[in-house]
Amino acid sequence: MDQACLKATQENTSTIFDIILHLKTIPRSGWQKKLGITRPESVADHAFGVAAMAMILSDLKRLDSAKVLKMAILHDLAESLIGDLTPDDGPKSKKIKLENLAMKKIFSTLEPKIQRQYHSIWIEYQKNQTLEAKLLHQVDKLEMALQANIYKKSGYSKQKIKPFLDSAKKQITDPEIKKLLRKIT
Repeated sequence: MDQACLKATQENTSTIFDIILHLKTIPRSGWQKKLGITRPESVADHAFGVAAMAMILSDLKRLDSAKVLKMAILHDLAESLIGDLTPDDGPKSKKIKLENLAMKKIFSTLEPKIQRQYHSIWIEYQKNQTLEAKLLHQVDKLEMALQANIYKKSGYSKQKIKPFLDSAKKQITDPEIKKLLRKIT
C-alpha cells in the first residue's frame, strides 16, 4: 500500500469510527417520547443487545452468524447521522430514504470492496427476505420488549409499556423467539 493510500485509509477509518461511536450519544427516542425517560438507553446500547442476542440465536439456528453480527451492527448505524426516528416521525418511506442516504454517506468512507459487502448486507436487512434478515428483525423487536420489561420493573407503568410489548408480539413470528417473548410478557 502506498503512502497516499495509507493516509486516505487512516483518515476514513477515523471518520467511520467517529460515526460508530456517535451512536453512544443518540438516545432511543421512543422511550423518551412515550415513557418520558430523560436518559434512556442509547442506540449503541440497543445495538449491542441486538447483536449479542442475534449472535446466540443465529448460532442456535445454525445460520450465518458472521453475517448476522455484521447486519446487527449495521442495522441502526444510520441513526448516528439522522437520529432515532420512530413511527410517529413520519411515513416509513421517509425513514427508509433518510437511512439509505445516511448509509451511502457512511459507506463512502470505506474502501470499495468493504463498501460493496456492507451495502449488500444492508440491502439484505432492508428486504427482510433471508433467514438471517428475518431473524435480526425479530431479535430487534425482542430486544425492545426486553428493554420495556426492564423499564416496567424499574417503575414505569404497565399501560405505557404495553404498546412496546404489543408491537413486539405483532411482529415476532418465529416460534422460538415468540416463546422467549411470552416468558417476559
